[in-house]
Amino acid sequence: MEDFNGCPYSNVVALNDTLTILSGKWKLNIIRALLFRKYRFNELQKKIPHITPRMLSKELKELELNGVVKRAVYNTVPVTVEYELTSSGFRLKELIAGMIQWGVAHREYVKSVNIND
Repeated sequence: MEDFNGCPYSNVVALNDTLTILSGKWKLNIIRALLFRKYRFNELQKKIPHITPRMLSKELKELELNGVVKRAVYNTVPVTVEYELTSSGFRLKELIAGMIQWGVAHREYVKSVNIND
């Protein structure tokens, strides 16, 4: 395919894929929590204030389908299910750190500039 405004089409597709996988209110919060350790469902829900069980389940399924999160089921009574990041999910750590740095700097910029000018 052709370049898109000087950017190879494959890069545009890759960026779109990334944004699709990470979009939504909760996915980055889930990934952030899982960067530090694996969690069972209820433990993870407690780490993410205001997320409903239904939404957490939906987001975890999407992240699992996209290869970011791994779900492990253990044959215990009751059944134990743990969630952890895949190697691909762990590679998001630098991206998230960069987003945090940008967010902090941008917040300061917005405070220092009159947006209405």
